[in-house]
Amino acid sequence: MELIDVNLQDKVVMQHNAITSGRYDFTACQLDLLFMILAQLEIGKTEYTIHTSDIEAITGRQWQINQLTKSTELILTKMFEVEDSESYTQFVLFQYFKYLKGQRSIQVKLSEIALPYFFELKSNFTALQLKSTLSVTSKYAKRLYALGCQWRSVGKKRFEIEELKKMLGLIDKKGKEQFEEISAFRKNVLDIAKKQINEESDIYFDYKLIKQGRSFRWVEIYVNAKMAQQLIINFEESIDNQKYISKLVVYGFSQIQAELIAGKEKESNFDILITELNEKIRQRKLKIENSVGYLVGVYQKKGILPVKN
Repeated sequence: MELIDVNLQDKVVMQHNAITSGRYDFTACQLDLLFMILAQLEIGKTEYTIHTSDIEAITGRQWQINQLTKSTELILTKMFEVEDSESYTQFVLFQYFKYLKGQRSIQVKLSEIALPYFFELKSNFTALQLKSTLSVTSKYAKRLYALGCQWRSVGKKRFEIEELKKMLGLIDKKGKEQFEEISAFRKNVLDIAKKQINEESDIYFDYKLIKQGRSFRWVEIYVNAKMAQQLIINFEESIDNQKYISKLVVYGFSQIQAELIAGKEKESNFDILITELNEKIRQRKLKIENSVGYLVGVYQKKGILPVKN
């Protein structure tokens, strides 16, 4: 497995609420591309590079080139729709995708008309955890995770089922509807999303279907942020050092190995090591099949970890 940049897994994505609740039908792959772009946004910058190795390292899933080219081709033909009290606007989010041969990297340029929805956030945005958006695999789970994050401070939000289906791309402009039966909508969209969000993300998600008369008219979603795992504090050791040890364990070191490394090398040196290795991987100067074994070998050569005979 390839290494991942130290801070990328904990990256928070800021997404304009018009994108969170807009009407569009992106596949799971297309949504992952969007989230990776959102994670890199810089004011004044309109061109970005996506490294497929980053996504694979976070999710553990392999991306195939034919899957990517098909996804980006369709993104450039899919209309994004935003409606408010004054207007209804249709546009595409991106101007082009450029594949860099032999580098497993894609350059993408934002379309000019879409720039306000990427940069003019002010208080009109939703904060998402990048790892969570990439870890859920269903395209509906990705969208409902974002909607859940938008309303997590409130705790719940009621949607008309028809409107929610339009947001998710389940009803097209001609009125053709997927999962028309409520049982199919529950099974193929809501239940799958609930399971994946609760297993893979940083929030708890639930829902309730509500009737008007004999028919279901609304779906109410409930969301609460998950409590961070409590750190067990050893008062004989600094909290910063314990957090460093926990980080090393996340990278695959055993508790004993992590304590040995933390006792002999600064955390900043470890961060530099990971960043340099990531860069070599992206430039295809280094191929790592077992990242844990590789890192253990690095620290064995440094004399920090013992070499097994």
